[in-house]
Amino acid sequence: MGLSEEQLRADVDALVQIEPLFGSALARVGYPPTRIRERGYVTLMRTIVGQQVSVKAADAMWRKLTDMVGEPIDLARIGRASDDELRAAGISRQKSAYLRSLAEEVLSGRLDFANLPEDDEAAIAQLVQVKGVGRWSAEIYLLFAEGRRDIWPAGDLAVQIEIGKILGHEARPSEKLTRAWAEAWRPHRGAAAIFAWHHYGAKGGAAPV
Repeated sequence: MGLSEEQLRADVDALVQIEPLFGSALARVGYPPTRIRERGYVTLMRTIVGQQVSVKAADAMWRKLTDMVGEPIDLARIGRASDDELRAAGISRQKSAYLRSLAEEVLSGRLDFANLPEDDEAAIAQLVQVKGVGRWSAEIYLLFAEGRRDIWPAGDLAVQIEIGKILGHEARPSEKLTRAWAEAWRPHRGAAAIFAWHHYGAKGGAAPV
């Protein structure tokens, strides 16, 4: 499960001690709410559906997909679904291939969500074996479904924009710079990401999944 409210608040407080500018941002927007997602293939599947589309569009596609295959999602049914069936749910041909790849990895036993490596980088390496799952998707899964405290999705545009603003920079920092800044925030970088999305949400944005 994701970070508990108690742990998330404690980590945000620790960030404020490390970087006082987080304190100014905290005074503006308050503590972020918890964002806990189910451990397992459903959350990663939803992350795939949400790649490169708005949260609203992703929610609409997910509703259509679950209407088609039912809940809980039947991986065998996903594996049998044609491109035309999945397209009716708004799923592109490319994402259809990604969903089938995930179904195959899980059904074959090569990917076991209950036994991912404890080391974050090793877990990311295992998740990206699924076609279409890159580092960002793996990080989002580990943060929201497993509550890994030091996950840092520095490639997320909203995280880059909001961290830049929190630290007083008008221009969006690069992924490399965003990653470098956060080295000082270990082991609380997961909370920094969740807080960045919360800061973004204060202007009407939304966090992934």
